[in-house]
Amino acid sequence: MFQRDYFMRLIGQMTEAVGQVMGLRRQQKQEEALQLIDEELNKRFRLNGVLIRSLSDEDLVRIMTTNGVVETANLHAISLLLKEEADIHAEMNRPELEFPVRLKAFQLFMRLAILDAPPMLRTPSEEAEEQRLKLADYELPEQTKRLMLEWHELEGRYDQAENVLFELLEDGAAEPEEAADFYSRLLLLPEESLAAGGLPKEEVQDGLERISKQKQA
Repeated sequence: MFQRDYFMRLIGQMTEAVGQVMGLRRQQKQEEALQLIDEELNKRFRLNGVLIRSLSDEDLVRIMTTNGVVETANLHAISLLLKEEADIHAEMNRPELEFPVRLKAFQLFMRLAILDAPPMLRTPSEEAEEQRLKLADYELPEQTKRLMLEWHELEGRYDQAENVLFELLEDGAAEPEEAADFYSRLLLLPEESLAAGGLPKEEVQDGLERISKQKQA
């Protein structure tokens, strides 16, 4: 009951905070909006804004884990505030500040989706997809691509998972064995699931055969 009450209260607080930030943005008061985000990060969580921005997404998940339970509500709230901050930097034409903040928000939203965290303003996957599209013109780090591979596969977007896997292979960041494992996992799934995920069984078999030949070469 306590966790449910806390979650509902946090949703209300985040709705209000995001609404205030968006209101300031509409008034072209971006610096004030950034200051409000800082204040929210500093007062709502046991980490200050500077530390939150400096930690990796993995570190944030680890810190926000108590007795093996991830505090997904807090992580989701942090992600929402970071997303707003990235949007403000974009409006102010500050790509060098926008990119790292948006990347962290994207990674956190993906981790929340993988954890099957409940939605706050929207589902974590919807939030992650929005950030993915906004990062489409950037070359993403290997760690982010690996997280994308896991996220897409878990969500049943097998064609997109395969695309990310190809990127990792081209980057030399993945071995053929990893690709073979990916296709082998997919072959265990019903044909209708594969088709719905954009990667029919025939294509999965072709992919596995192609990778097997590469391994033998």
